[in-house]
Amino acid sequence: MRVNIALLTVTDTRTLKTDKSGNILVKKIGIAKHNLVDRKICKDSKKEIKKILKDWIKKKKIDAIITTGGTGLTGRDITPEALEEIADKHIPGFGEVFRTISLKTVGTSSIQSRACAVLANGKYIFALPGSSGGVTDAWDKILIHQLDINHKPCNFVELFPRLKEK
Repeated sequence: MRVNIALLTVTDTRTLKTDKSGNILVKKIGIAKHNLVDRKICKDSKKEIKKILKDWIKKKKIDAIITTGGTGLTGRDITPEALEEIADKHIPGFGEVFRTISLKTVGTSSIQSRACAVLANGKYIFALPGSSGGVTDAWDKILIHQLDINHKPCNFVELFPRLKEK
């Protein structure tokens, strides 16, 4: 099953052309035969991030959203706070597994990552670091499996029809 993905890069310094992490994800989404249905770049602004995400979570054609950037500890890093304000449910295991994986690549620096995931209006939103290594680890070791309907014993895709249950 092809998953329809929207990609948002949160940055004050990059353009679509110079967005290394975003470009890595575009390539990996294509290799996995999923559909990239929208891609945007926005500044590290909670208001702007929320505006884009709120628009995307209303669109039927989008199944999942990936953000890259804004998950660190500096004053400008506010992606998790933006997600917090639109989340219906948190997926704490995502951040836990991501930091466990990162521990193997960047050592104890992994504690500086606030990578996270939430559900909002029946859509998955994954907030990844802005680093090329971070997005590669997240995709290659978590998302490629969880966005594959054939992954066992379970995966995010098989839950799509039930995410908006009441």
